[in-house]
Amino acid sequence: MTLPIPPRAARHPHTVTAPHGAQRQDPYYWLRDDARAAVDVLAYLHAENTYADVLLANSKDVQDALYDETVARIQQDDASVPFRERGYWYYARFETGKDYPIHARRKDAPGVDAASILAAMAAADFVGEDILLDVNALAAGKDYYSVGAYAVSQDNAVLAYADDSNGRRQYTLRFRAMDGTRTFSETIEGASSDLVWADDNKTLFYIENDAETLLTVRVKKHVIGTDPKDDPVVYEETDDSFYMGIERSRDDNFILIRLSSTVSDELRYASARDPRDFKVLAARARDVEYDADHFGGRWVIRTNADGAQNFKVVTANDDATERTHWHTRVTHRSDVLIEDVALFEGFTAIAERSGGLERLRILKPDGSSQYVAADEPAYSMGLEVNSEPASPWLRYSYTSMTTPATTYALNVVTGERRLLKRQPVLGGYDPAHYVTERRWATARDGSQVPVSIVYKKGFEKNGTAALLQYAYGSYGLSMDPGFSVAVISLLNRGMAYAIAHVRGGQEMGRAWYDDGKLLHKQNTFTDFIDVTDFLVQQGYAAPHRVAAHGGSAGGLLMGAIANMAPEKYRVILSQVPFVDVVTTMLDPSIPLTTNEYDEWGNPEDPIYYDYILRYSPYDNLAAQAYPAMFVGTGLWDSQVQYWEPAKYVARLRMLNTSAAPVVFRTNMEAGHGGKSGRFRRYREQAEMYAFMLEQLGVPQ
Repeated sequence: MTLPIPPRAARHPHTVTAPHGAQRQDPYYWLRDDARAAVDVLAYLHAENTYADVLLANSKDVQDALYDETVARIQQDDASVPFRERGYWYYARFETGKDYPIHARRKDAPGVDAASILAAMAAADFVGEDILLDVNALAAGKDYYSVGAYAVSQDNAVLAYADDSNGRRQYTLRFRAMDGTRTFSETIEGASSDLVWADDNKTLFYIENDAETLLTVRVKKHVIGTDPKDDPVVYEETDDSFYMGIERSRDDNFILIRLSSTVSDELRYASARDPRDFKVLAARARDVEYDADHFGGRWVIRTNADGAQNFKVVTANDDATERTHWHTRVTHRSDVLIEDVALFEGFTAIAERSGGLERLRILKPDGSSQYVAADEPAYSMGLEVNSEPASPWLRYSYTSMTTPATTYALNVVTGERRLLKRQPVLGGYDPAHYVTERRWATARDGSQVPVSIVYKKGFEKNGTAALLQYAYGSYGLSMDPGFSVAVISLLNRGMAYAIAHVRGGQEMGRAWYDDGKLLHKQNTFTDFIDVTDFLVQQGYAAPHRVAAHGGSAGGLLMGAIANMAPEKYRVILSQVPFVDVVTTMLDPSIPLTTNEYDEWGNPEDPIYYDYILRYSPYDNLAAQAYPAMFVGTGLWDSQVQYWEPAKYVARLRMLNTSAAPVVFRTNMEAGHGGKSGRFRRYREQAEMYAFMLEQLGVPQ
């Protein structure tokens, strides 16, 4: 078919100068508008959306089919597994036809447990339910709405919650009485979603964001009934490379302020009864990371101190103020990464990673341990909400590319395992009809890269099929194989789906992350390409029927492989892509920039400037034939600003020598996570997948 003529962005001379004098020309810099109000900028974004509408019109039936299939698999009147805390069972539930959750609770009583509450909800029995927040009512009339978090006071009487109405993650804090007898008029603007009550049930600790960079900069406390303008600052962070969070300790004795950069941490704590004096557990030191919790009269700390690259677990007395006071509980191992620790009265649960897979280890007081079993070659397993440390039951999650999200409870004393819930998948889904595999691809430097693959039974590895390959590869975030109701539609159409666990993630331990960041970032990109070559060689896909998908930092990966190996991909799907790395990392006023110098490098240093410049997707676009692309962004994105993909597409359109279509879709009412609501994201995904299926020649 004859494609419509795409928009062409104007070019205006603009020079970006680094502190060391290096200069780059950026004729599309004008597309940046921090206020999101410039007429010419909005006109260009709307023109691109109109072009996308025209380009995608022929795939509308496929979009509708994909959306309908996906939504039909979802049980609409669904609920989370309830957990008990301070005499109440808390959960979230959905009602049929509604986009947002209802957060609720029920009072504990004899015979009341997670199973009985789930059964009651399945029977539409809501007697005795207290509704904390009906997000559907709160979101009414809004294009975007999200409740970031809520917290109930220690006496169960007052609810504080944080909401966001544009997707920028600048939250407003609000309060309500659980019995409805009181109203609270005060609101607090420009906060993060972290909320912690003190024991007096009237003092709330929260974090104020910087208005420009959106960084978490000040911990403040608010007393119910007072003017928020008078809220005192409890702690202010002056180092803009640190993020900040607050929470209560496991034993509820302390309020914790957690400070974290890419390569170091610091924890401050104060008595929850009288939280005035926040003490430092261990002073921050470069390349020393730690997170700590308090239980059983001591601190339990996960740390990489003293060369423990994959982390170890240590303990410390209440009066410990230095790392010399720490005592080893679980030693460091070069082949096992310790990711998380949950503390109980009778045991400790440790989330580990080895061989590219997650494991849960139960550590007993006598030093003995046992592992929680898994039944598939590729899966994801992790700690669930474990709100009661006195319980012998450990809750954990399990999923795979064929097994829907599942919550188990394991009795550590008796060994009994209970299935609390498996996410229902409607429409006759049967996991026995699908196959998941774990394969290993050899990277060009000899490294073995794990790959998780899923396809429908009957799939033939004869080199003719279409394949979608996904990866992320940054920040040490591991993309573990989990179930997707949307991917099933691709498998049913004869495709294979693969997750490439490339360097930059942490699937193979901390060294896997270190080998994919800073001056080793190129490994992330070459790993992805080498996995593609492996899958094609092994017959999972035809060379001309491979699609690639990534978002955010994974969108950086997509931009890099498009420049490096465009001939290997028929279509690339790139969501909220971080593609203008040099310019963004040179601008400390942009949210998140200063926190990430130790992830990407600070281009104010010529060494990092030159290295980043060699892979930055925007800077490396060239006059060559690019594959078809779908690039998506959100106007209000605070993580990756909309102008990065806007500039990228504008330059791509100028340089691209192929006739393959490029779609640029801007969600004008959303941020980094796309549209709010339970089902809207599937509509966006269906549009993107329909475009991909058309390019891959997948029959409908």
